[in-house]
Amino acid sequence: MRLTDDDKLLLLDIARKAIERAVQGQSQPEIPQHSEALDQPCGAFVTLTEKGELRGCIGYTEAVLPLIETVRDVAPRSALEDPRFASVEPEEIGDLEIEISALSPMRQIADIDEIVVGTHGIMMQQGYSKGLLLPQVATEYNWDRDTFLRQTARKAGLPYDAWKNPMTKIFIFSAEVFHEQKKKR
Repeated sequence: MRLTDDDKLLLLDIARKAIERAVQGQSQPEIPQHSEALDQPCGAFVTLTEKGELRGCIGYTEAVLPLIETVRDVAPRSALEDPRFASVEPEEIGDLEIEISALSPMRQIADIDEIVVGTHGIMMQQGYSKGLLLPQVATEYNWDRDTFLRQTARKAGLPYDAWKNPMTKIFIFSAEVFHEQKKKR
C-alpha cells in the first residue's frame, strides 16, 4: 500500500483526535472524507512515545478493518490499554508523539535468510505464544538478524533460541511507517 502525504496526515490527525477523546472519556471522532486507499483493509500499529520513551503500542497484525478504522480503533487503545504502561492522563496528551505503521500482509518463512533487517518485521508463534516486533525496532536498536530473532522470541515469552525450534512459525512483513513532525516549542 502506498499512502500519499495527505493520507498520512489524515491518519495522524484521526489518531490524535481518537486519543484525545478517549482519554477525556468522549466518543470516538467521526471518520472524515478520505481517499480510497484508506478504505483498504490493512493491519496497523499505533506507537506512542513521550519524551523519547515508549508510552504505548497496540495494533492489528491482520487486515480486519479499513486502514482508517484500524487507526481510529487502536490509537486510543495504545494510550489506555497497553498493559505495560499506566493509562495516559489528559495532561500528557500534548507530550505524546504518534507513529503509525501500516502493515503488509504476513508471510510465513522457511529460512531466516529471508529476513532483511530494517525492511521486515517479525512475528513469531509457537503454540499459544506469539510476539511481534515492527521493522523499525531492529533499526532503532542497531540489531543484527540473530538479535532481532532472539528479541522477538523474548517478546513472545519463548526461550531466546525458540526461532531454531521447528515447531516455531516465523512470519515476516513490511510496514509503511510515518509519524508526526515534531512541534517547535
